[in-house]
Amino acid sequence: MKEMPDKSVDLVLTDPPYSDNFLKFDYSTGRKHKGGLGGIKHHFISPHLSEIPDGRCFLEMYRVSKNQIIWGGNYFALFPSSCWLVWDKENTANFADAELAWTSFQTAVRIFKYKWSGMLQGDMSHKEIREHPTQKPLPLMMWCIENYTKPGDTVLDPFMGSGTTCVACKKLGRNYIGIDKEPQYVAIAEKRLEKVNNHKLTDFFGVGD
Repeated sequence: MKEMPDKSVDLVLTDPPYSDNFLKFDYSTGRKHKGGLGGIKHHFISPHLSEIPDGRCFLEMYRVSKNQIIWGGNYFALFPSSCWLVWDKENTANFADAELAWTSFQTAVRIFKYKWSGMLQGDMSHKEIREHPTQKPLPLMMWCIENYTKPGDTVLDPFMGSGTTCVACKKLGRNYIGIDKEPQYVAIAEKRLEKVNNHKLTDFFGVGD
């Protein structure tokens, strides 16, 4: 982001790591581990995923973008906002009932309902493969983009993970920039985007330092 001009993107839409708790969750069994990474079966677990961003990262996000939507924003000391986004997971298991996103918009609180409870998803006929420990559902990111950008806008996700934000942008006619420090996730995002069209992810993305 340091190489990007001021206000060069219309929206930052991202989900930065805010806890290392997800590193102790085994999606294959649905159980949490009390400590360490022993027994974790998720293939792409990495120590880098537990690096929680500091204030400098958020200042860069503010600098390069006109507006921001930051999932997990309630875990960070951000500016006051009137427009929080609430993702109601329609929880039926021992998971959080909802997640919150801080936004820079001066409008009302909005709620998006989409089941994401264990193996249950809102659209079981088009069930998504979870390829990242904190992957967000595609319909959620599409809802954010449809409501807070317009066609032709540019969206930045500096913690892109498996690329859900960018896939949503491509489907909706938005430009996108993704940054991730894990090459294996860049490769996953590339494969996901190739299913949308014939563009290569490497035409748009770089592996961060």
